[in-house]
Amino acid sequence: MEKFYRIGENLNVVTKVYGQAMKDRDPKPIQKLVLAEAEKGMDFIDVNIGPARKGGEELMEWIVKTIQEVVPNIPLALDSSNIAAIEAGLKVHKGRALINSIMARAERMDAMMPLVTKYDAEMIGLLWGPEGMPRDEHERGMLTAEILAKAAEYGIENERIWFDPIIAPLNIQQNQLMADLEYMKMLQDIAPGAKSTIGLSNASNGVPDHLRPIINRTYLIMIQRCGLISAIVDAFDDELSDIVAGKKPEAVKVVYDIMDGKPVDIPSLPKDLQNYAKTARVILGQVLFSDSWLEI
Repeated sequence: MEKFYRIGENLNVVTKVYGQAMKDRDPKPIQKLVLAEAEKGMDFIDVNIGPARKGGEELMEWIVKTIQEVVPNIPLALDSSNIAAIEAGLKVHKGRALINSIMARAERMDAMMPLVTKYDAEMIGLLWGPEGMPRDEHERGMLTAEILAKAAEYGIENERIWFDPIIAPLNIQQNQLMADLEYMKMLQDIAPGAKSTIGLSNASNGVPDHLRPIINRTYLIMIQRCGLISAIVDAFDDELSDIVAGKKPEAVKVVYDIMDGKPVDIPSLPKDLQNYAKTARVILGQVLFSDSWLEI
């Protein structure tokens, strides 16, 4: 089974506790969280400080040092729209960092790709182009080619690029989730050796909280089948971790059967597998989305 990389999403400036800790430069809550993420086996820890227009450089430098003091062996994914803050983090990061992310826009690529080279980093190539969100897998393919061409100018190998096709919420853009599946099947043909990742929780954005995990888990099974090798995930969703570790073969089988159009007698399944089957049908557009899809 090929290694699947999990990037813990939980350290985010928008959360009350960690946003406040960043503001106060209080290391305790941040160190407690990253130790817990490490315990859950995260391969990377995402560090999202937001736009951080004021004091972003000092904040990113402080937070990278604060984290690596307690988890020195887990690389960080540095996430901010402030390019100077990204560089400040790269300067002090031990080991190879991941830049999250570089959009498929000339001005962002020219400003940020030199940092990939200068600090021997890896990068997430975000397929967000000059016109915003790509409409389908073909536009995603074109943006991938643009990132590859620009990366070649800066001597960045495919193996250092993690392509993120952008996940949209199921409840408003189901067709985009399908386009991402098709894109993943094409990626190795377009960019041999390149890696891939997604912000998995975006798939369930806007859905009642208790329903979010089943969407994330089901979609991960589907897109992993199409070639995805990593995702930015909730570090504390243990069932999701079990899927990645190959410990939920029955759930994987039922989702694959739905994807393949095989007859599945949903009412005869145990409740947890019914939920996977029903959610797969909603994601595939076989059933219209509503917040009560699991009850139907």
